[in-house]
Amino acid sequence: MDIQLKFSFILTVLTLVLMLSMTTGCTPTVQVAASDKPIEINLNVKIEHEIRIKVDKEIDDLFSDDDVF
Repeated sequence: MDIQLKFSFILTVLTLVLMLSMTTGCTPTVQVAASDKPIEINLNVKIEHEIRIKVDKEIDDLFSDDDVF
């Protein structure tokens, strides 16, 4: 082989190795770490409920009659 061809081949291989090492060195890493402070959950909830009872008109009239009680 010609000396110039060997030099070109070696230069190409070195360039590829250098590019490979640079790309692997630049890969991003993700780190997951626990927090130092505890998790705080504030629950300010106002609960209201309403119960509705629907009765028949006859029963309502019966309870409104004063003679029954």
